[in-house]
Amino acid sequence: MNSLWIAWAVALAYGGSAALLLRRARKLLRGQAVGKAGALALGALGFVLHTALISPIVGHDSLHLGFAEVILLMGWQLALLLLLAAARAPLENLGLILFPLLALSMLLYRPQAPVGGVRLSGPVELHVLTAIIAYGLVILAGAQAMLLMAQTRLLHRHRSRGIVAVFPPLETMERLLFQLIGLAFFTLSLALLSGFVFVDDLFAQHLVHKTVLSIVAWIILGLLLWGHHRFGWRGKIAVRWTLSGGAMLTLGYFGSKFVLETLLGRQWG
Repeated sequence: MNSLWIAWAVALAYGGSAALLLRRARKLLRGQAVGKAGALALGALGFVLHTALISPIVGHDSLHLGFAEVILLMGWQLALLLLLAAARAPLENLGLILFPLLALSMLLYRPQAPVGGVRLSGPVELHVLTAIIAYGLVILAGAQAMLLMAQTRLLHRHRSRGIVAVFPPLETMERLLFQLIGLAFFTLSLALLSGFVFVDDLFAQHLVHKTVLSIVAWIILGLLLWGHHRFGWRGKIAVRWTLSGGAMLTLGYFGSKFVLETLLGRQWG
């Protein structure tokens, strides 16, 4: 099957999952008990089709990581993390934010023949894998922070009904947020450590911005976890710091890639 058709099918599945989650939310507002299995199953179908799209990117002996390929790969692992998290915890509402974005990325996808490739050793593959997982966890935490911010604002306006009734209690939302932040910080620590140990020159010209901004994001998340444990930081502070850490990682990776490949016309692995 043509990869463009697969991308459209993935977009349809992700969009359908988001629509089912929205329909579920509306039914919950009317007091009707509705499960999340159908929405997650449709999201899982999209993930399976998404897997078919990334198979040409990850070769047996090389990894093709252009700007478009990174978007595709990041979206894939983000869908995986979202599905796993929603199956184990009340995090399915994250799909209301993330599944439409994933569907949009599929609609914008244009298949291209991979140019070149990066040959990776086992330890460097571990670095790449942990970095990708860390980024996905930070994005999940950012989406959770946005939902928490919306829920907090509505509660402060004494709107305890409506969409707020769809969310878990505020304490549960904050606990889940800091669990995601903790996992992201741990995985990002592994990614940075493996990079310093196994990558020959982590501060090479094409990696310096990514490395520095990743370290800044690591410091932001670490300080947030320390402040939460030591001073009980929560609420707006947690939301702002989480979004700041996610912005640093996004700017460090996608921003640099966009400048190098789109504006300067250079290839960067």
